[in-house]
Amino acid sequence: MDLVSVQNLRKTYGKLEAVRGVSFNIPERTIFGLLGPNGAGKTSIIEMIEGLRVPDSGTVEVCGLRPIEDAMRVRQLLGAQLQSTSLPDKIRVREAFELFAGFYAQPANVNDLLDWVGLREKSNAFFQYLSGGEKQRVALGLALVGNPKMLFLDEPTTGLDAKIRRELHELILRIRDQGKSILISTHYIEEAERLCDKVGIIDRGQLHAIGHPRQLIEDQGEGDRLELTLRDAISEAELAALPGVDRVQAVDGTYVLRGKSGGKMLATVAVYADHAGNELMEARIAHTSLEDVYLSLTGRRIGE
Repeated sequence: MDLVSVQNLRKTYGKLEAVRGVSFNIPERTIFGLLGPNGAGKTSIIEMIEGLRVPDSGTVEVCGLRPIEDAMRVRQLLGAQLQSTSLPDKIRVREAFELFAGFYAQPANVNDLLDWVGLREKSNAFFQYLSGGEKQRVALGLALVGNPKMLFLDEPTTGLDAKIRRELHELILRIRDQGKSILISTHYIEEAERLCDKVGIIDRGQLHAIGHPRQLIEDQGEGDRLELTLRDAISEAELAALPGVDRVQAVDGTYVLRGKSGGKMLATVAVYADHAGNELMEARIAHTSLEDVYLSLTGRRIGE
């Protein structure tokens, strides 16, 4: 069953076309990622699904309901962590959880939730004294306090160091494994590769491709990259004729080969060179990444 269905969604701000005909579905027990740089349209899409913004055109359904027309019912089914969470400095963590729990008909148990997000020991601490990672855990806990079926995380790990980011990744995966679906926006390649069951590659409001990260790499990528040097120069045609080699380019004495498996290409070239009385001097394999896919689809790297 699809918990979220988005069809031909569009949104403009003045002359800026922020979302351009975006369509996708999110099944149950799925982490769906919107991968793109700041300004790509990720937040606008999330806010339209949540019912915080009205689309110019297109349709959105959440658990079979319309976020604008069925706003009160939809909000009981959703949890959201926005890009930034502002709470009064002097509110205690437990107080914040109990306050938010009062907004829902069937909230989660506050004590269980504090344990779940690792904040039981900080339950009486003031919000202002929490670290950045602890504040993100508070935001995640508040998103879960209504016992939602669908969770929205808008750039949840921005600005956090690598260790805290990994800890939050583990928590997000545990949430998915408990049966919830999650829509996460991110500009971190490794985050999308690690967390997402499906990724939507988005740039300038347009969704270019959707799929599992490994499937996108296989379908959209150009294969592994093998850079090598040989003692004696040979023609590009000789290398291109070897099994597993799709394409060859020679650049300043270095051969750049493309193929499905860098390891198999390396082995083939090494055997060929040895039989020809040549010698493989240096080699380096680079596996295709989701960043390569992003570059191939959009024409620019995600940080540009």
